[in-house]
Amino acid sequence: MKIVVTGGKGGTGKSTVATALAIGLAKENKVMLVDCDVDCPNDHILLSIKRKKERDVFQTIPEFDFDKCMKCGKCSEVCKSNAIVFVKGKHPIFNDCPCNGCKACIISCPSKAIKAGKKKAGEIYSGKMNNLKLISAQIIPNYAMSALLVKKEREYAKKSWQKGDFVVIDTSAGTHCNVVEAVMDVDLALVVTEPTPLGEHDLGVILKLLKKLGIPAKVILNKSDLGDKKLIQKIVKKYRIKIIAEIPYDKRILEAYYQGRPIENINIKNILKHFKK
Repeated sequence: MKIVVTGGKGGTGKSTVATALAIGLAKENKVMLVDCDVDCPNDHILLSIKRKKERDVFQTIPEFDFDKCMKCGKCSEVCKSNAIVFVKGKHPIFNDCPCNGCKACIISCPSKAIKAGKKKAGEIYSGKMNNLKLISAQIIPNYAMSALLVKKEREYAKKSWQKGDFVVIDTSAGTHCNVVEAVMDVDLALVVTEPTPLGEHDLGVILKLLKKLGIPAKVILNKSDLGDKKLIQKIVKKYRIKIIAEIPYDKRILEAYYQGRPIENINIKNILKHFKK
C-alpha cells in the first residue's frame, strides 16, 4: 500500500506524522519512507538516520551551436517556460534557471543547432533503520525545478524497492508540480492540517487537487486544541471525507522532534489502526 502524507500548508506536521507512521508500521511490516520534500528534506534528521549518497540527478538543458544557428527564434517560440530569449537578428539567449528540460527547443530547431547538454539537479540518498528503508533526495542550491528531482527520486525508490508492505511518501508544502509528482499513483492521501484560517484555505486547495487526481483522502488534524476546529470540519464536510485523528499540541512531540527521536504519541498511534492487516 502506498500512502502519501501531504497537506498544502507548511508547518502543519507532515514530516512529524509521516515519520511516526513509518516507524509505527515498521514494527510489524516492511516499510519504505520516501522523503519527497527535496527542497528541505528532514526525515533523516527526525529519525537520526545516517544517509548514504546513491546517485546524482541531472536535467537536460540545451547547448547551442551558433555556427549552425539561423537566428530564426523557433526555440524561443516553443519554450513555454521562457528560458530562451530571442531578439530578431541575434542569437538566442538561454537562462537555465526556468528551464524544465522538456527538449522542445532541441526537437523544433530546423538547423539542428541545439543538442542535449546536462545540468546537475540534485542528489539521491538512502538509509535504513531496522525494517524501515529511507529514500531521500536533496536539490542543489539555486536549482529551481524540484519536480524533476521528485520524479527521479520516486523512480529510484520504485526500482530499489523489493517486496514489502507499505510505502510512506512525505511531500513538501504546497500544491505545485513537485507535490503533484509526489502524490501520483498512491492508494491513499493522509492530509495533515491545523485549525487556523491558513490551514482551512490550504486544506481546501490540496483536497481539490486530490479530487482531480482521483486519490482518496483522509484528514489528520494536528495541534487540534489551539484553534477553531469548525474551520476544518466545514471543509471536511464539503468533500465528504473523515478526520481520522486529532493530535493536540504536546511539548513532548516538539522535544522528540528536535532531538531526532521517533515520536511516540497515543493519538498518532491511533492512526496505525487504519492500516492493520
